[in-house]
Amino acid sequence: MQIIVNGEFKDVEQSLSVESFLADLGVDSRKVAVERNMEIVPKTQFGSTLIEEGDKLEVVHFIGGGDGELSTDVLEVAGRRFNSRLLVGTGKYKDFEETADAIAASGAEIVTVAVRRVNIADPSQPMLIDFVDPEKYTFLPNTAGCFTAQDAVRTLRLAREAGGWDLVKLEVLGDEKTLYPNVTETLDAAKQLVDDGFQVMVYTNDDPIMAKKLEDLGCCAIMPLAAPIGSGLGIQNPVHIRLIIEQSNVPVLVDAGVGTASDAAIAMELGCDGVLMNTAIAQAKGPIAMAEAMKLAVMAGRLAYKAGRMPKKMYADPSSPLAGLI
Repeated sequence: MQIIVNGEFKDVEQSLSVESFLADLGVDSRKVAVERNMEIVPKTQFGSTLIEEGDKLEVVHFIGGGDGELSTDVLEVAGRRFNSRLLVGTGKYKDFEETADAIAASGAEIVTVAVRRVNIADPSQPMLIDFVDPEKYTFLPNTAGCFTAQDAVRTLRLAREAGGWDLVKLEVLGDEKTLYPNVTETLDAAKQLVDDGFQVMVYTNDDPIMAKKLEDLGCCAIMPLAAPIGSGLGIQNPVHIRLIIEQSNVPVLVDAGVGTASDAAIAMELGCDGVLMNTAIAQAKGPIAMAEAMKLAVMAGRLAYKAGRMPKKMYADPSSPLAGLI
């Protein structure tokens, strides 16, 4: 009989279970999620779910898209606590080895991962989790590349089935040129996901009104852009970022647009709870060195914010007293 797998026609035997089908492909069932005719197949039912003529299957996995005691100044998201306030993506590196090395150098404990189809033509190809251990890092599945609420919700439901993670990053894009968020679709997706039991960290624009709406819906973190995704332009609207921080009762993390270490430090000095970045590290001339620079910048910015900067003044104010000069 004939079925469709990841968009391709494939001939299979009658009465073949999902588990047997994956084994025939050479795919490790522990590392993937399977959707059959738009319905997720729980891993516990791989052996009992039979494939039928005309079935449409999607087989997906995660791609690149801390140990130790916690300090007293931690990032807390949805009840989870992290030492590092730097979150990093896993895409755009030359290979998985460089990805793993950069993550280690960054000190990040949360890494974003995209959900993509398994290459059924060559299932022996390496997967991200072969290099980045989900037992060591918190995987944050995201909806990169989704332009509708329906696609975003479907993607994250598959992600939860693949890895069991309910802490997710939602982004619903508006157009391919700017990759700005589609706020109406984002609101729709956020509501569905929160109602479905997900802990939603949400990418949005730098609009304080929209940020508040998303928080009120139940999102566990607000992630306003600094500039367009992958642009490296740095924080373009610090006033709005600051307003979002002041009104929020959940963590605020700058997401998208950071280009270098000073951008990360500025975000933290504004009072952000963290920074998420990918391109700024992965596309640097020296990704490993830049990862370490970003780690230090986030730490320095956080320390400066907590210390409280000196007031700005119009005129000079000498460090040494003028009285008593000879």
